[in-house]
Amino acid sequence: MYDVTLTQSLFEAQADTVFKPTTFAAVLREQAQARGDMPALRELLENGEIGREWSYAELLSDSEKLGRALASRHERGARIAIMAHNLPEWILMEMASALAGLTLVTVNPAFNARELHYVLEQSHAEAIYFVPIVRGHALGPIVDEACADLPRIQYRIMLTDHDALFDGHEVGNLRDTVPEDIVQIQYTSGTTGFPKGALLHQKGLLQNGSDIFHRWNAEAGESVILVVPLFHTAGCAIVVCGALTTGVTIILAPGYDPQLIVRAIERERPQLAGGVPTMLFGMIEEAERSGCDVTSVKALLCGGSMVAPELARKAHEVFGAPIQIIYGQTETSPGITYGWADDSEADQTETIGQPLPHMDIAILSPDDGSVCPIGAQGEICVRGYNVMAGYNDNPEATAETIDGEGWLHTGDLGTMDARGYLKITGRVKEMIIRGGENLFPAEIENMMLEHPAIAETAVVGVADEKWGELVACFMRLGEGEKPSPEELKAFARERLAPHKTPTFWIWVEEWSLTGSGKIQKFAMAEAFERGEYRALTA
Repeated sequence: MYDVTLTQSLFEAQADTVFKPTTFAAVLREQAQARGDMPALRELLENGEIGREWSYAELLSDSEKLGRALASRHERGARIAIMAHNLPEWILMEMASALAGLTLVTVNPAFNARELHYVLEQSHAEAIYFVPIVRGHALGPIVDEACADLPRIQYRIMLTDHDALFDGHEVGNLRDTVPEDIVQIQYTSGTTGFPKGALLHQKGLLQNGSDIFHRWNAEAGESVILVVPLFHTAGCAIVVCGALTTGVTIILAPGYDPQLIVRAIERERPQLAGGVPTMLFGMIEEAERSGCDVTSVKALLCGGSMVAPELARKAHEVFGAPIQIIYGQTETSPGITYGWADDSEADQTETIGQPLPHMDIAILSPDDGSVCPIGAQGEICVRGYNVMAGYNDNPEATAETIDGEGWLHTGDLGTMDARGYLKITGRVKEMIIRGGENLFPAEIENMMLEHPAIAETAVVGVADEKWGELVACFMRLGEGEKPSPEELKAFARERLAPHKTPTFWIWVEEWSLTGSGKIQKFAMAEAFERGEYRALTA
């Protein structure tokens, strides 16, 4: 870890890695020259077998071929959308669009026609590249409906139709680009409201991926199994860009299936794996059930929410590997902080690690923007190369998020200790105001997770005429029987002040999730207020 002793909640940029603004074209060509015969991409099929494979030289060749095809259809700077599950063509499109000087708009393949229409219209996309079917759902009718009144859309091309996809590669020309060029528009997960399109540049994505893999202790020639969605920055930014810049082989899973993943780890022996906590729990449970050997993995990356102590212990027991927690946002390319492999269990489970290199991190007062004292709660803010260029066609939201001094305001409340380790204490926009008292959901959630019967929880504020807001606690059952509301209230009152104790207790079997797997709190609060949940009170 960084050996620092801070006197205020400001962690200035460290430089333990080389800062090298670059482009996808430059990195691809460097890797093809340095390790052309080494495997770069391997396709894991749904039957568990390895399908197509690309060396670094072949990845460059096919990316350039597809880049020329794209350039024959689209002018420099055009926005083109991609809507698909994890498949090699997705990664080829990511490389090729950058080589052609285009901007790739990533789309969750679970979107319905209304959601897709919004993204296509807001991003000014002129084409959509998609697959015929995802998890039994045909995408063609969804694409047709979404594009019906969008004359800007000139092309609808299936990624599996290689004749159409690569058409024009004989006449198209690749385009020179610079590190500052926008290569992706990623739409925010929407945990607090309507999605906004973050404009991400090459230097942010590639440097961030490289620095994450450096702290992950990844080495050229190793392999990583990619199970998170490519349409999210965890997939196409952290893993793809990290592997590309480091010389690591990607084993690309079609999606998250713990049985498929665990068996692939036993057979292919990757050194790196990761996902959100729910994914890791599922992989651990499957490895224990099946007896598969997953000890080739030397470190597990975990993001999306805090690491529970039980998850950290189980990871050591089953994988023989530490969990390194990562924290970030779409708007920051995406990594902000990352744990270290030798962190203590307390740091693994109670913090979000130390800042990544080449960026300033501060805890700023929401009141006046001043730097907070050590240990004082404020808003987590970041400034550096990784910050987005802004939100697409939304200068108001951009100005609200990035201030005049270049600080990007994450909307997350947190604290920083003298070592520079951060903790999340809540979200500015999720803050519950009950009778004039500010309540922070993370505090209540962490307390309720101490109950042995509760596996997961989400706390939200729901409207109330008298109090302004009341606390509602959504829970998923772990082991044993469901405790009564009276038992839950007594449990909470032993650990929290009365005004922080939830009023409503709601058991759920599944969550309303964003595309990246985060609990979509605002949607659950709205559904509660519409009467769609059965709430219990004590």
